[in-house]
Amino acid sequence: MTNILDDYALMSPLRHRNNWLKLAIVLFGLLAGISSTSPVTPLFIAFCMGFTTVALGRAPLKLYLKLLLAPLGFAVTGVLIIAFFSGSGQELLSFKLMGYPVSLRKDGLELALLVLSRSLSGMCCLYFLVLTTPMIELFAVLKATRLPESFIELSMLIYRYIFVFLGMAISIRYAQTVRLGYSSFSRSLRSLGMLGSTLFVRSWEQGDKLFLAMNSRCYDGKMTLFEVHRPVRVPELLLTSAYFLLTLALLYLTKNASIV
Repeated sequence: MTNILDDYALMSPLRHRNNWLKLAIVLFGLLAGISSTSPVTPLFIAFCMGFTTVALGRAPLKLYLKLLLAPLGFAVTGVLIIAFFSGSGQELLSFKLMGYPVSLRKDGLELALLVLSRSLSGMCCLYFLVLTTPMIELFAVLKATRLPESFIELSMLIYRYIFVFLGMAISIRYAQTVRLGYSSFSRSLRSLGMLGSTLFVRSWEQGDKLFLAMNSRCYDGKMTLFEVHRPVRVPELLLTSAYFLLTLALLYLTKNASIV
């Protein structure tokens, strides 16, 4: 279950669509969201990407919302700081926090909403790619772009062993839990320290084993990746073009718009 993102990508109907087209959609969404000066366009991009991932990609809505919650928590923290501690203009709200005056101003609120919408659109674009494209196919596309092979191979190994060590950490933590390793605060600190040290030793040992295994198989510094060529169908091209045009039109019409 630790490799759950790739599992859903393998089962997604959008897996059988052209990977270059999906990559172009994601890059366009990221650039359009960053370029927008109004939250309207990033929110439109987030809605389109989320709808496509859930409705067409068949990703479970509950899982999708859970995936959004974790990064959104960090984004909301930063947005609150921007909203209450930056900006000028009309004062919308003011109060004292631990004796210090805190105010919410129009410019600060607008900037905070823009940052939040950009973060949301970026996450939705990336989740669209991750939940509809298996990583091995994505690495093949990256290799076709002539990126350095060492970078791609290192990324593949890192991605693979994230889940290996995550599964290992879950097993160790479960063993500690059944031995009451987290029954008190002091025991929890001790158990976490042991967990970290054990993972470090295991990762070092796993790296040595991988190095020996690759040398024994005459590894010459190149990994073979086969790109799957899928044609772009006319309906897909029309829908993508319509999405691009609507996004560009919205980007132009809302460049000076204010929602506050």
